[in-house]
Amino acid sequence: MANSSDIKAVDNVRLGVATIVGTVLALSLGDALIKALGGGGGMGIWQLFFVRSLLAFPVLLVGALLIFGAERLTPRSIPWIAVRSILLALMWIAYYLSLPLLPLAVAAAAYYTLPLFIVAFAAVFAGEAVGRMQWAGVVLGFLGILLVLRPGGDAFQWAALLPILAAVLYAAAMILTRTKCLNEHPASLALGLNAIFIVFGATGLAVGALLELDTVGFLTTSWVVMSPDEWRNIAILAALILVASIGTAVAYQSAPASTVGTFDFAYVGFALIWGAVFFDERPDAVAVAGIALIVVAGVLAVRRPKTVS
Repeated sequence: MANSSDIKAVDNVRLGVATIVGTVLALSLGDALIKALGGGGGMGIWQLFFVRSLLAFPVLLVGALLIFGAERLTPRSIPWIAVRSILLALMWIAYYLSLPLLPLAVAAAAYYTLPLFIVAFAAVFAGEAVGRMQWAGVVLGFLGILLVLRPGGDAFQWAALLPILAAVLYAAAMILTRTKCLNEHPASLALGLNAIFIVFGATGLAVGALLELDTVGFLTTSWVVMSPDEWRNIAILAALILVASIGTAVAYQSAPASTVGTFDFAYVGFALIWGAVFFDERPDAVAVAGIALIVVAGVLAVRRPKTVS
């Protein structure tokens, strides 16, 4: 007999898929904005984390309390929420550091090794059944990534390893969402994530000030006075991180990680669109072929294996 969590996952697959597609739309738009800012428009990642979540956290907290009430938001396991949030914060650090260094489509393709890790992690750590077609999707997706990145060739950039590291961290966080945080309220997970962003941002700024670190670019620990345009951009990013943080939790609580993870591939398509519209980036024929393989891999990997009752 299936347990309640199995029933929940099966009954809400459509919700999980629809939610993750909307979530990656918001994420990709926010990442395109960060790339357009050239690494925060002069501000570092620590200030970006701190200000963005300082705007988002109270809005999320008040809204969640009014809609759901304090009792439903009470965490069941603060340590697991903290571990999940730290993994995601580290993921965003690695990915954001890559954006000023890579074309958006290349960063997205490298990052979207993550469904491959999710399928593998789901089988090993979450005990989910992964069939031959899903494993075939993993292999095909890996070949697609090789075409996009072309390691060993002139087109390869070491910075592309940053989004791959981000993919590993994200996959681990999503498996944790499915296995240890399944019964946490999505708003509680979103609050935990934004709280960690504030802590990381404040810590980075404080350490930089105390040690008088002379860092530049996106790793700068200096506080930059923000213009009205920069406040507007941060407000947009705060709204997008609210959508993304809630949507990610809902999606991975609603359906098996190996299923939802494959639809994360939609991010690659959105990244291609934003790259063309905002940065006039046009992937070459080999990269397009690799991205096509990644899409086909997603279609294969989403096919769940048949089970015998």
